[in-house]
Amino acid sequence: MSHSESGVGVRQAQKQQSRRALLDAGLHLLERQNLSGLGVREVTREAGLSPAGFYRHFPGLAELGVALVEESLASLHGMIRGAFAEQGAQGDDPEALIDRTVEVVAAHVREHRAHVRFLARERHGGVRAVREAIAAELRRFADEVAEALSAQPVSSGWPAGDVRMLAELYVDLLVSTATAFLEAGPEGEAAVAATARTRLLLISVGRRHWRRG
Repeated sequence: MSHSESGVGVRQAQKQQSRRALLDAGLHLLERQNLSGLGVREVTREAGLSPAGFYRHFPGLAELGVALVEESLASLHGMIRGAFAEQGAQGDDPEALIDRTVEVVAAHVREHRAHVRFLARERHGGVRAVREAIAAELRRFADEVAEALSAQPVSSGWPAGDVRMLAELYVDLLVSTATAFLEAGPEGEAAVAATARTRLLLISVGRRHWRRG
């Protein structure tokens, strides 16, 4: 590798490090406030960078928020896929599948508390670009779940609209359960888990007996 190529590599690594520092700083600050109330100087002070350094990475705070949405929803997507894989299993006790699904959600919250808190705050927050980015990704998740649901024997004969509605129920329940685990804290986990199990069981029973009149 030439000296010039080495220099480019170092600069690229420094750029990525600075961007990471801004994202981490933003996520940390957003544990205590909404994005609409955050300032660039707060973020750069937390990251140890200058305001000019911020604008080399993001045009504004909305774009920083959208980048955090992408990062937070990548982990959330893994949670939804893992939880839904349990619901799609065949030949197992439905209640055992539901127990494992709830544990997948609880484990995700323990590992990604800052991401879950950010999404919970900003899903209906005041920054339109961030709110729309979250909504678009959740719609994409529902599309993916609907495709998987439609391939399962229990969905045979269902209209596409009904399958989509069921997918949205699953996604909304998993996201709201993650938020509930976050807000409840360790001492309230058992109550949240019990409620989630009941709701998932209700959806499971309803699904097996659903026939549009």
